[in-house]
Parts: sequence; structure tokens; C-alpha cells
Amino acid sequence: MFFKKRAAMPSGGITHIVVGLGNPDRKYENTRHNAGFMGIDAFAEKHGVVIDRLKFKSYCSFVELDGKKLLLMKPQTYMNESGKAVVEAMNFYKIPPENVVIIFDDISLDVGLMRIRRRGSDGGQKGMRSIIYLSGSDNFPRVKIGVGHKPEKWDLADWVLSDFSSSEKKLIDETAKRVSDAVELIISGQTDKAMNLYN
Repeated sequence: MFFKKRAAMPSGGITHIVVGLGNPDRKYENTRHNAGFMGIDAFAEKHGVVIDRLKFKSYCSFVELDGKKLLLMKPQTYMNESGKAVVEAMNFYKIPPENVVIIFDDISLDVGLMRIRRRGSDGGQKGMRSIIYLSGSDNFPRVKIGVGHKPEKWDLADWVLSDFSSSEKKLIDETAKRVSDAVELIISGQTDKAMNLYN
């Protein structure tokens, strides 16, 4: 039987941060706004760790990847204040925005699609908005996970906090595995390759 391990702090300094955005509390676990948590959980699972160490207002873990030392983060500040956690960790480890990969949900994409960008605006995503505002930079590589367009009669907040259907969740779980592969390429400096493969 395979047991996930609690990752030890790597020797030497952290070189990169990978952040999945979402909301804490069980009631949000299967919601569209938690696609970022689902993506980073898949990445952690692939690398045999659990994200369970409380640090920087987040659950965290550590992974070493091709000589690079990664901090994995799931901010527990609630989505709209994600920047408080992310910028605290960036400042502590002195990590520039281009070495911080953000994974989050995107309502402009069909469920299960991915979009990778080197930088850019928040696109209306409030967690990303908080990170950009508090860091003073939009130079964050990001992996966006499609969670479906808001139906006309739905309120936006209600839509992003609605649960995935069982068929949608299967698509998201499959996408989360591709997110892991894309993040590895971005960390290794192959963002163009990741964009060509997954956009």
C-alpha cells in the first residue's frame, strides 16, 4: 500500500511557489471556485505528498523537482483575500512573481479546458485580483481551469459556489492531472511548450 508522506522542508531555499486558489471549509470542496485546490491536490498526489502543514495562512507542502525547491500552497484566507497568503510567502522567501505559478478557476472556459498564460490581468477572478493588487505585479504565470460559463439567470457568486455535477467532476479530475504536467513544464522553464500542448 502506498502512503503519502508529509514532505520535509527541503535543504536550501525555496525557488518557486505553486498556489492553488479556493475556499476552505467542507461545504466548498466540490464547488467551481475550488478548481485551483483540485489542481494543486493532483500535483501533490503525483509527487507523493499531502498539503497539510499550516504556514503563511495556508496549508502547505514542499516538493523538489529537477533541482528546484517548490512550496505548494492552498490559501485558507478565502478566495477574495488570497493575496495576503501568497504575498506573505513571496516576501519571506524573496520569490519574484515569475517564479510563482497560480492555478485557478475560469468561468470563460468550458468545463475541463485549460489556458496557460505567462502573465496578465486578473480576468475578473477575485483571488487573482487580490494577488496582483497586494504584490503590485501581474507577472505571474497561471494555469486556468475551465469551470463553465455562467447561465444567464444565475448570479455570478452563486454560480462559482455551485457544485460540479458528477460528469463535470470527472472532467475536472482528468484536467487536474494535465494541470500537474503543465505546472512541471512551467517550473522547468518550458512555458511555451506547456501552452502549445494544453491551450
